[in-house]
Amino acid sequence: DVSGALCISQAWPGMARTIYNDHKRFLKTYLTSYPGFFFTGDGVYRTSEGYYQLTGRLDDIISISGHRLGTAEVENIVNHHVAVAESAVIGYPHEIKGEGKMLYFLPQNISWGYGTANLAAELQELISKKIAKYAAPDYVQVTQANWSNTHTG
Repeated sequence: DVSGALCISQAWPGMARTIYNDHKRFLKTYLTSYPGFFFTGDGVYRTSEGYYQLTGRLDDIISISGHRLGTAEVENIVNHHVAVAESAVIGYPHEIKGEGKMLYFLPQNISWGYGTANLAAELQELISKKIAKYAAPDYVQVTQANWSNTHTG
């Protein structure tokens, strides 16, 4: 049993090759932390049987009015809501707070009683209660999956 950073030793089709207008940042972020490996930015736990479990982003920290907050912490709370299938939290430049938060989520099934506006407000309140008021996202965006392209049967 071991935990650490998830790194890839070989290139694969479709992998990132740069960051637009900032190749030095790409090299620093993904290729210098673990020489000879591509650093994915994810933490991983490997069991003694050889199974891998992703434990969250290691590099996604948002600084909101001096409070450092991991995006995985917020996503974990949102993902435990019965009406949420998946979520993602990102930071964006904010003139007053330094950084603000945007929450994107994919609902499980809106048809059984949750309206998306009500659910967005409920998620903001849930984050405020479980973490702190400053952790609630400034913006909440409902996303949709195109299941016809990803699932068969």
